[in-house]
Amino acid sequence: MPSARLPLALLAATLAVLAWSAVGPKDRFTWWLEVAPVLLAIPLIAATWRRFPLTPLLLVLAFVHALVLLVGGHYTYAEVPAGFWIRDTLGLSRNPWDRIGHFLQGFEPAILAREILLRTSPLRPGRWLFVIVCAICLAFSAFYELIEWWAAAATGEAADAFLGTQGDIWDTQWDMFLALLGALSALVLLSRVHDRQVERLPRSKSHSG
Repeated sequence: MPSARLPLALLAATLAVLAWSAVGPKDRFTWWLEVAPVLLAIPLIAATWRRFPLTPLLLVLAFVHALVLLVGGHYTYAEVPAGFWIRDTLGLSRNPWDRIGHFLQGFEPAILAREILLRTSPLRPGRWLFVIVCAICLAFSAFYELIEWWAAAATGEAADAFLGTQGDIWDTQWDMFLALLGALSALVLLSRVHDRQVERLPRSKSHSG
């Protein structure tokens, strides 16, 4: 069983940022929509930790992804102060915080999908794993865009801050492209590190031989 020091430290940090994010957000409805993945992930990871502990790499990436979601939920993505600083520094035309979020929506889930497949299926590192993980991430991104569409259709103007299009008619396409780019980047940059960490973890009992 891996050491609990890192997951406990990341959990404490995540809960601290979650508490900050929940205090006086710009729009409470948007806050619930944006932080929902974090609220679902925390109990899920805790409930499955003993039989399916995650690699340190995945835990750190999940923490970074959670930070982006929690900050975006507090301010709304179009009004995150750090995003304005990035916009002004790089001379961009819009607050890019939602772009960062969608890049991470591919980057972190790529390692998550890769880890689950390596530990619970016959797939091994190679081209098929690469292609399948990218397809999963792109499908997840497309499904998230459907969730945004359903939220907008159900609540009307109340979902404008959640959509965060900032007047860009191609926002949906950009979101999915950035998620795919994030997945590709994670697989190219981190696969070898991830392989070494996965080797130190137990495989699922259903595929342990």
